[in-house]
Amino acid sequence: MMRLLNIVVLAALVSAAAYVYSIKYEAARHAGQVAKLQLEIKQEREAIAELKAQWAQLNSPDRLQALAEKHLRLRPLAINQLHDLAGLPDKPVIDPDPIGSMLEALGSGADPVTTGSVPGMPLPQRRPAGGR
Repeated sequence: MMRLLNIVVLAALVSAAAYVYSIKYEAARHAGQVAKLQLEIKQEREAIAELKAQWAQLNSPDRLQALAEKHLRLRPLAINQLHDLAGLPDKPVIDPDPIGSMLEALGSGADPVTTGSVPGMPLPQRRPAGGR
């Protein structure tokens, strides 16, 4: 009986050692993946920093001014192109309650086709039934 117990304990010990080894192997594999991903993240951040530097260089005002002068045929602004605020048109009046205005128009006998925001259009004339 004691010999059977020793064999069972030895088998349990061997299986536990194999399980611990497999866990260690998985942990080492995951650690390698994490290191690889961290390296890729570092490379991507460096690439982003390089692209941001290139973007800043391409958008520098001096470079854009030189390109505009070279490729665009722009003329200086004439004095009559400048306006002050008084020269701007007034802001259009927007009906705060278009549905209420429509109801009032219906009650007052106004054209029911006209809404509060769009002027009414005349309806097309019907053709006679027998002619063109």
